[in-house]
Amino acid sequence: MSDTAARTLVHYAVREGVAWLTLEDPPANTYTHEMMLQLDAAIVRARFDETVHVIVLTGSGEKMFCAGANINMLKASDPTFKYYFCLHANETLSRLEQTPKLVIAALNGNTVGGGLEIAMAADLRIARAGNAKFGLPEVSLGVLPGTGGTQRLVRIVGKSRAIELMVTGRLFGVDEARQLGVVDEVFEAAAGAAFLEKIQEYARQFCPPAKAARAVGRIKRSVQSGAEIPFESALTLERELQQQLFQSEDAKEGLAAYIEKRQPAFKAR
Repeated sequence: MSDTAARTLVHYAVREGVAWLTLEDPPANTYTHEMMLQLDAAIVRARFDETVHVIVLTGSGEKMFCAGANINMLKASDPTFKYYFCLHANETLSRLEQTPKLVIAALNGNTVGGGLEIAMAADLRIARAGNAKFGLPEVSLGVLPGTGGTQRLVRIVGKSRAIELMVTGRLFGVDEARQLGVVDEVFEAAAGAAFLEKIQEYARQFCPPAKAARAVGRIKRSVQSGAEIPFESALTLERELQQQLFQSEDAKEGLAAYIEKRQPAFKAR
């Protein structure tokens, strides 16, 4: 067993309906196979946890969300291990992307390489204002972004811009990340703790009783899955998800509250 296998590399905590998954391997929170296994397990845990309505993914420390895959691990690995390492990482991020609960990436610092690939598997990406850098510089190592980067980035910024960003490997700041759509929101915060508190407050708005969390999750599923299949099939998916919601207690509560001109009190049921 490796040294990292016995360590907690992904910390799991639940607070007011929000599951916090924190990458913990300072100083750069680079991921190994052991970290990805723990992230995979944490995603599954959050799926099954009925008290969890929103998932937040962040990195430990003040300066780094994640710098990507651990280069020393890759250098010491044979091609077969590298292949299955990338395959499992892809499966893990797909599981995160397809989980029917809203996923927010709280980008507390530099988000580069595989770190950005992880972030792009989230539904929403919120960065802390400051000097953090973003980008996919794998070309400088003679490889490509192999954990979904080539596919997710093109879906966010468009074909030619995605190619330009990856073939140059250039890094860019928060403002450009916001303009590109790589980052959805930028929060002003003096320190990391203040930033995470703002994220918690933001995430809480998607939890009951204020929001019908099941509806939030199925909107996410309809968009994430529907965007990757033919239009008519996507409409079928949308109808099936809507039918599930029509049978929920929250849908009945939402309609009743509208008719009675009051605020709904949702229960995620």
